[in-house]
Amino acid sequence: MTARIVLLNGVSSVGKGSVAKALQRIASRPMLHVQMDAFLEMLPAAMFGAAEGYRFETTEQDGKLVTAVASGPVLETAMRGMRGAVSALAEAGADVIVDEVMWDPEALADYRRRLAGFDFHVVALHAPLDVIEQRERQRGDRDLGLARWQYDKVHGGMSYDLELDTSVATPDELAAKIKAAFAL
Repeated sequence: MTARIVLLNGVSSVGKGSVAKALQRIASRPMLHVQMDAFLEMLPAAMFGAAEGYRFETTEQDGKLVTAVASGPVLETAMRGMRGAVSALAEAGADVIVDEVMWDPEALADYRRRLAGFDFHVVALHAPLDVIEQRERQRGDRDLGLARWQYDKVHGGMSYDLELDTSVATPDELAAKIKAAFAL
């Protein structure tokens, strides 16, 4: 049986994790949830704020916080490793939901190369910026302004099999749409 992989791409706090968990509950076969955040947490603490790892720089623009992300070679290695791990899970026969924040079309091209022999689908999750920023504030575990910086970057140059708005449907409703679209 061919492994099925669904990649959820969207800005921080758009609802990727909630949709992934909802999809896990209703999929016809067990699906593993691979989160970008788990790979960030694998990095040594010294890599946070370091040029080799990743840095956040918060500024104020037009009265709003904007938190830019700069990534270095150690983070890039971790992200390549994540794509390789997803591929290895698929090769082992696992169905996978990937939860990622991608703004580099080459990263998506790398997934497509690695997962060419599998049932692979890419889903964009969108919501209006004010909704995402409200979620960011409510979470309390994100740097404020991160979603604002990512907002115009994440979907640029990407092609999707399905695009959904997380502000007009619940995670369960969105998961049902993904399940139906890809016969999961």
